[in-house]
Amino acid sequence: MLLSPFGMARRIAPAALALALLPLAAPAPAAHAATAPKLCTSTGDPKLAAKLSQDIRTALSGRAGRVSVTLWDRRTDTSCAVGSTWHYDSASVVKVTVMMAVLRRAQELKRNLTAREDALITAMITKSDNDATTQLWQSLGRARVQRFLTLAGLTHTTLNAGGAWGLTQITAQDELRVLALLDGVNTVLTPSSRAYGLRKMAAVVASQRWGTPAGAPTGVGVHVKNGWLPRATHGWRVHSIGDFTRTNGMNYRMVVLTQDNQTMAYGVTTIERIARAIHRDLNPGTKAAVVGRVPMLGPQRSDGSDHGTFRR
Repeated sequence: MLLSPFGMARRIAPAALALALLPLAAPAPAAHAATAPKLCTSTGDPKLAAKLSQDIRTALSGRAGRVSVTLWDRRTDTSCAVGSTWHYDSASVVKVTVMMAVLRRAQELKRNLTAREDALITAMITKSDNDATTQLWQSLGRARVQRFLTLAGLTHTTLNAGGAWGLTQITAQDELRVLALLDGVNTVLTPSSRAYGLRKMAAVVASQRWGTPAGAPTGVGVHVKNGWLPRATHGWRVHSIGDFTRTNGMNYRMVVLTQDNQTMAYGVTTIERIARAIHRDLNPGTKAAVVGRVPMLGPQRSDGSDHGTFRR
């Protein structure tokens, strides 16, 4: 979803569509990142790693702006990283972290989610509702959110000084960790909390299932959360994180973060070029079931009622 340059969160109508650290003022061109050696490594399939490296470079070729990519495939223990520690404004992908912090709070209090928490999480994840996000963000408070980031090992994720959730600073490295907390055994979230989170990400409305799902084949479960945000500097931030489950349970995780896009559609196209190459290489011989799409923006709220900050 959207934040203005003043940190004001806006909501896009549900029916519409809604990455060594470098200073944000000096972004590294995508083409430069794409030529970095050994984009991918694998303990199980070095040939796959080499193919992924080449295909990701090809997908990035000619694309303007800053792009970061991280990937991990359980079946072959293959990892890829391009600009994995570059920082970006989070936009709405931070909503997955908000959901996990609420789940962790319930665990610590030894209770189930309340009906209201469940309703707010559902709206926040499946429709990317900003009002719901702000209510959950304020109910958590800065100290609890920071405590969760520390507990979860999200060491490169930094809260905005003014408290705006959409201006949280994230990296592709940390966002891959976010997905790992949902699909792998860990001490932060219980099995039931992890299953709950994945169910919500699998239920994202059709109009927001663009980005990393593009090119996913039949039989692969899709769990996604996207974020989009235009600001006066660095143009459009367009992000997509996805967790993909094969029928044999061998999942893979993918994160693509972008900025310096002139339009939202340009960022989506960049993400989907990368996603299609990854899905094709990880699932040879299968036919893509998810075509992908370039979303169209609908009316934007500008009344400033969704400020997305912690209540003081």
